Amino acid sequence: MGIENDDEPLTPAGRLFIQPATHQIINCALGLERPIGFDEVLSVVSDSLMIKHPRFTSLLVTDNHGREYWRKTDLQLNRHIILHSDPVGEADNDEAAVNDYLADLTVSTPLSHDKPLWEIHILSAHKSLVLRLHHALGDGISIMSLMLTLCRKLDDPEQTPTIEPLISSTRSSPRRLKTGEKFSKVVKMIWFTLIYLFDFMSRCLWVRDRKTVVRGGEGVELWPRKLSTATFSLDDMKTVKNAVNNATINDVLFGIISSGVSKYLDKRSPNSHEEGLQITGVALVNLRPSPGLQDMKELMKKNTKIGWGNKFGIMLLPIYYHKKGSDPLMYLKRAKKMIDGKKLSMEAFLSYQIGNFVMSWFGPKWASLLNNRIICNTTFTVSNIVGPREEFTIAGIPVTYLRTTSSSLSHAITMHMLSYAGKADLQILVAKDLIPDPDNLAKCFEDALLEMKEAVVQK
Repeated sequence: MGIENDDEPLTPAGRLFIQPATHQIINCALGLERPIGFDEVLSVVSDSLMIKHPRFTSLLVTDNHGREYWRKTDLQLNRHIILHSDPVGEADNDEAAVNDYLADLTVSTPLSHDKPLWEIHILSAHKSLVLRLHHALGDGISIMSLMLTLCRKLDDPEQTPTIEPLISSTRSSPRRLKTGEKFSKVVKMIWFTLIYLFDFMSRCLWVRDRKTVVRGGEGVELWPRKLSTATFSLDDMKTVKNAVNNATINDVLFGIISSGVSKYLDKRSPNSHEEGLQITGVALVNLRPSPGLQDMKELMKKNTKIGWGNKFGIMLLPIYYHKKGSDPLMYLKRAKKMIDGKKLSMEAFLSYQIGNFVMSWFGPKWASLLNNRIICNTTFTVSNIVGPREEFTIAGIPVTYLRTTSSSLSHAITMHMLSYAGKADLQILVAKDLIPDPDNLAKCFEDALLEMKEAVVQK
């Protein structure tokens, strides 16, 4: 296929997300107070910035040399809005039915390339909307920003929802470092960077997590999936966060995951894991500036400093198995210590540079092979996106929950946390042949937070 003058090349990360082994579609579910109709959705989308965005009105095309481009096309909205009037699946409640529907989408339902790579599914019987957006269109923050332009604040229908900048509430203005402190910080940065870079490269080649009941591997991305939700109170997470100096919500989340996985392993296979067993997670770190909910008109400019698209590095985040009876807050303290070292290092930046080098010199297949190798040698994927604090509506209908998940990978566990209106929902996508009881795993995570909160209150 020949290339036209207005065609825009995919970003390196966009090319990665269309490869079979690392193919990624974001599935975002919105729960509603009442069912929404096809015409209501059509009206909202027709008046939105979404259909003015170049990526959402372009086809994915490939030239004669195998290079991918975005090509503008005429948008036919009726092809992008899919109505399911009847119940989907056999679950006994709406939220479980939506989760089952999402789980099936993560494995068996790609997006058609004969139209722009997004869809909106209306699940009328379950009072839900599902937005499906190919990850090649942009990163999570960009897509969240665009999705929220479809919505309005519950208490101010003229305004779109907002997301505050990702700045810890515990941090004040940084004090001026003394010369000795600056030198110490630089030495630590170099030390941690060398350690984590070696770990990253070894994971690409030969080092892998030990086999456990929660670890996947090559080919697991094709196995059937189940999806469960762990729901956390943001106030509870903040209570725990404030118990440890300079801790963040991400630290608390990782403490919850570490404690919850240990609990789950004790239930599934008691006395079969050694104390301190390492279980490694993978997180994609957004390297673009993310100052809260970004202005769409600014993001849509080609020469903006923020820019639209995908620019991310990989960070390896190890947790450790500990038997019952461990101090709940120790999971948070260990998570914070590990994450502080990661933040001080250049692991995410250098992993991006390595991936960009492989993509530029060897092409997307080799870049995908590199990323898939890391996934196969680790145990789980995790992400956390800050959502709106205030409640909002779509087509005048209040939104009761906001959740996201993505296409299955070689991991047996993929977790995505998204906060909304005082709570955070962690979507736990599992390979059901390896983890047949994800509701039990979700309960382990919820119990982990409650135990940490109880430990704080009793102090």
